[in-house]
Amino acid sequence: MEFSIDKNEFIKVLQRIQGIVEKRNTMPILANVLIETNSGSIDILATDLEIFIKDNCPSSVKRDGAVTVNARKLFEIVRQMPDESVDISVGNEDKVTIKSGRARFNIMGLSAKEFPAFPAVEEDSLTRIDPDTLKEMIDKTSFAVSTDETRYNINGFYLERDDSRTRIVTTDGHRLAIIEKETDIPAEAGGVILPRKGVTEIRKLLEEKEGTFYFGITKKSATMKRDNTVINIRLIDGEFPDYKQVIPKDNDKSFIAPRTGLLESLKRVSILSSEKVKGVKFSLSKDRLVLSSSSPDIGDATEELPVEYGYDDMDIAFNAKYLIEALDAMDDEKVVLWLKDSLSPGILKPVNSEASGYCYVIMPMRL
Repeated sequence: MEFSIDKNEFIKVLQRIQGIVEKRNTMPILANVLIETNSGSIDILATDLEIFIKDNCPSSVKRDGAVTVNARKLFEIVRQMPDESVDISVGNEDKVTIKSGRARFNIMGLSAKEFPAFPAVEEDSLTRIDPDTLKEMIDKTSFAVSTDETRYNINGFYLERDDSRTRIVTTDGHRLAIIEKETDIPAEAGGVILPRKGVTEIRKLLEEKEGTFYFGITKKSATMKRDNTVINIRLIDGEFPDYKQVIPKDNDKSFIAPRTGLLESLKRVSILSSEKVKGVKFSLSKDRLVLSSSSPDIGDATEELPVEYGYDDMDIAFNAKYLIEALDAMDDEKVVLWLKDSLSPGILKPVNSEASGYCYVIMPMRL
């Protein structure tokens, strides 16, 4: 195999795959990227067996062929090349030569025959989607995904469809984020779970504004396509918790606060909260909220915030980090926190929650 390729175009593709290639060396071939010629261009594939990505770059192909080479080393080499064009050739025993200007590298590759095959994707089954909507849905729920690998069924994004509305739900057992939009984003009526790492790669692709985006779901995988880039991710085989049972139905007290003011106050007061639990106490009285935190070894902090509240005095505590992440993801001017008592979960919403379709449930803490 032998071809010449534009350095910047090559770097773009190689950078995109870095988050996917396997770094734990369970299978040496998974640390590699597959490069193969395809009708005057090259296809570039990477996988960790859970996520597959395929891209295509225009190039000047002089000899057809295929090889796999270490993805990280190839990226580092190409990025440092002196000229705008890079020449790559493959010799005996999959020895790969990379040249640009006066620089020359020889690195050992592995046979392309050992590389896992890219899953078959029926592109006719993919639906054109609005990338901004899916990006918003991911951004407003991603921080609540569990990172506990032993609870694999909540290590991802639950995606379901109800008539013309698509819903994404995430939880880590302490909080739950849910967003619902009227959109063409396809989903199974019974719901599927998209793995956290796979959605992270989809989110990166959505950041690239140009091009038309297509998305599809099957019983085993989800596929995102933009121009020549295709990402296929294996779904999590598990049952997502019944999130509807988690959302309180009888929270009859609420306070309305400016989102930015509440967010900044929480960031300040939480500085002196315990490093482990990040707890902040909310003391509510008539149109007044006092936030307070303390750490036995450091000190304490309080801040008062005017709010719209007309119920009995109440004290409740929350993990400040969990509220900060939710408030950071929102862009509304005012938010409302619905409460029942000091021991029951709270519901955080934008004041205009029907338009946003967003809801965030957070468990209280004992301080």
